[in-house]
Amino acid sequence: MKFWFRIPLWQRVIGALVLGVAAGLAWGPEAESIKWIGDLFIKAIKMLVVPLIFFSLVSGVGAIGDLRKLGSVGGRALLLFLVTGLIAVSLGLALGALIQPGAGLDLARDVAASTQDSAPPSVTDMILAMVPDNPVSAMANGEVLQLIVFSLLFGIGIVMAGEAGAPIQRAVDAGATIMQHVTMIVMELTPFGVFALIAWVAGTYGIDALLPLGKLVLTNYAGCLILILVVYTVIVKGIAKLPVGDFFRGIIDAQAVAYSTASSSATLPVTLRCAQRNLGVSRSVSGFVTSLGATVNMDGTAMYLGLATMFGAQIFGVDLSFTDYLLVALTATLGSVGAAGIPGAGLIMMTLVFGTVGVPMETIAFVAGIDRIMDMMRTATNVTGDLTVTTAVARMTGEIDVEEYESADDI
Repeated sequence: MKFWFRIPLWQRVIGALVLGVAAGLAWGPEAESIKWIGDLFIKAIKMLVVPLIFFSLVSGVGAIGDLRKLGSVGGRALLLFLVTGLIAVSLGLALGALIQPGAGLDLARDVAASTQDSAPPSVTDMILAMVPDNPVSAMANGEVLQLIVFSLLFGIGIVMAGEAGAPIQRAVDAGATIMQHVTMIVMELTPFGVFALIAWVAGTYGIDALLPLGKLVLTNYAGCLILILVVYTVIVKGIAKLPVGDFFRGIIDAQAVAYSTASSSATLPVTLRCAQRNLGVSRSVSGFVTSLGATVNMDGTAMYLGLATMFGAQIFGVDLSFTDYLLVALTATLGSVGAAGIPGAGLIMMTLVFGTVGVPMETIAFVAGIDRIMDMMRTATNVTGDLTVTTAVARMTGEIDVEEYESADDI
């Protein structure tokens, strides 16, 4: 047992993926007999969604602090986080539609899509449906958009309450920490779930069913590189009006740690040091914006949620309407806010986006085994986005030493 836990989880998951493929090909259609293990894993992930979103979102909003003291720093940071998040998820949807990583694989005959034949809701209906009549009922029924709206309002209420809300904020912060640990416990089931589900897929459909995975990985990396080299470059050059080369030279340490750990939270100390020592951002701005970004800014995750939704819709034959695209953009952007800064958290957030537009949860069977490879790049993108917004906000508010920025050396 000790030997098992000495192996990093991502290595166990990749090993389970390889063994699952081999077992499925050797076992054939009979591999379906162990699919229930994978179904159990999916149910465990779905179990986490409501409490994880509630605690993470409320805790993240509470991290903003006193709304009256945010001023230009908080407002501009939140606006840039929101804009880059929407750009990221839109990019993921566009790449998914253009490259179609799931094309050529049709599993619709085995997993019934949960979408209905009724007409899609109007924009007005979507807006009205976002506000819950009863937040407890919304939680019980898994109404994710309603849960997100209530959680955001609840967090804002805590901040506005000041000292009176401090005990609740501490309790919510503790709940967020607890849910991160619970998430890590559930993630220990990943090797078994991946083995069972991939064995079922390989046994039923053969090796051709696994080829789209390579395409998905390449598309994920392409999307992250576009965000880093195009979107963030435009912000640094166009909004902050600073040399791009100095920026990327100054953040390379944070990118390396983010890529190797796949954790925004674990990278935060290095992110903060890069902002202060390499980019010349003041301690007050860097401490606030990077901490807030590590909690609420997950551009790489948002991009991937849009891409994964397109992938699942393609392999399971789910037709997405324009309204569905809007829902994906909204839930992926807000869902990335609620994504915990730990490895594998993107898998949890998939359930809320998939459920919103009727993409089968079995999509997780395909992506879980390769998620770590993609998560590393997504996390590097998330951290780069945090530092981009930190630099832009510092520049706009005069809280950056330009000479130190332009003479940035690696830590």
